[in-house]
Amino acid sequence: MFKLSKKTEYALMSARYMALNNRGKFVTAREIAASYNLSYELVSKVLQIMAKNQLIQSFQGVKGGYTLRKSSKQISLAEIIKAVEPGYEITDCLRNGFDNESCSYFNCCKIKDPLAEVQKKIDKIFVETKLSELI
Repeated sequence: MFKLSKKTEYALMSARYMALNNRGKFVTAREIAASYNLSYELVSKVLQIMAKNQLIQSFQGVKGGYTLRKSSKQISLAEIIKAVEPGYEITDCLRNGFDNESCSYFNCCKIKDPLAEVQKKIDKIFVETKLSELI
């Protein structure tokens, strides 16, 4: 069953929180974690990954925190998901290169091509869906 990881869920929730709450101010990992009753440690880790991947800006200091680099209308769900979970593909063969090295059933598999098409549709939805649609 295709399921987004907890890291991805936290990234989406954190991005949503920032889109709703950082009008002219920065939000903290503790603030996000408290507002959604999430693990502070995992929120912090996810925010660091998002900052490293240039989705958000990180500011140090007493009044520091995080802010989105672009408006929520410009950020796709695909950008957020790929930042924290680069290999979110629905099957191992799609995730690992789609060849006989990545799967022992590659030569006899009858579902790899249809599933590759499903993956393209999922990717398209994630690219077309903007963070603003989660608000």
